[in-house]
Amino acid sequence: MEQHILTSEQIQAYGQWLQEEERSATTKEKYLREVNRFATRQGNQPVTRHAAIAWKEHLLAAHMAPTTINAALSALNSLFRFLGWNDFRAKFLKIQRSPFRDSSKELTRPDYHRLVSTAQERGQTRLALLMETICATGIRVGEVQYITVEAAKCGKVDIRLKGKSRVILLPSKLCRKLLKYAKKQKTISGEIFLTKNGKPINRRQIWLEMKNVCHWAGVEPDKVFPHNLRHLFATVFYCATRDIVKLADLLGHSSIETTRIYLKTSGAEHQRQLDGLGLVL
Repeated sequence: MEQHILTSEQIQAYGQWLQEEERSATTKEKYLREVNRFATRQGNQPVTRHAAIAWKEHLLAAHMAPTTINAALSALNSLFRFLGWNDFRAKFLKIQRSPFRDSSKELTRPDYHRLVSTAQERGQTRLALLMETICATGIRVGEVQYITVEAAKCGKVDIRLKGKSRVILLPSKLCRKLLKYAKKQKTISGEIFLTKNGKPINRRQIWLEMKNVCHWAGVEPDKVFPHNLRHLFATVFYCATRDIVKLADLLGHSSIETTRIYLKTSGAEHQRQLDGLGLVL
């Protein structure tokens, strides 16, 4: 029986394949990290279906969150698919989705206002404008690179990512603020959100700056991360329009089912809605 030994050359080829498939840099980094973790544990032992199951059990024993385990298995299964080792693919954990969002991690509009105003008061103009830009458009943090001087001038952003393209309109007030900031930074063209060295700001730096300002704003750190600004945009937009199809287009979702996840209310909000029905006499 042929033995399947996972080599560094195969992992390198897999990384190249992910790039050719136009996976985002973040996805590529995450998948390679998980694959390398498996490879380190596997060593020179042949890869088998039992080895994949043992890896899954190892992740469970580490008390990782089910979604984190499934993300790790997704990376490994993707590698097996690339190598043609389809018989080794591990089954995902079955997760029953909660109908509510965890209120302790739900960023509210008042939270958002405090974060932006605090950043401005502390002289963190770039961070304040960055948070406004993500929250006012619903873009992913990885799409900040498409916010350019040219986009602010024409009032729209053409985002091309993950093999898909969509156009996002920018609020007029946001365009004025972006152009004013770019002018102050002497940015004539191209990306607006840059570091002091003129390089594009990365997602980790954005995350760290947001975590830092949440202390001064009095907002729980668990609520503060870039993706929650996207969730807030989705919630506010849907409450204003009740148009989930248009919202899915704006968020760049292929399925409305994905968009529905963004519209979960907290248990407390659902409780208020039930109490407001007046069906208990």
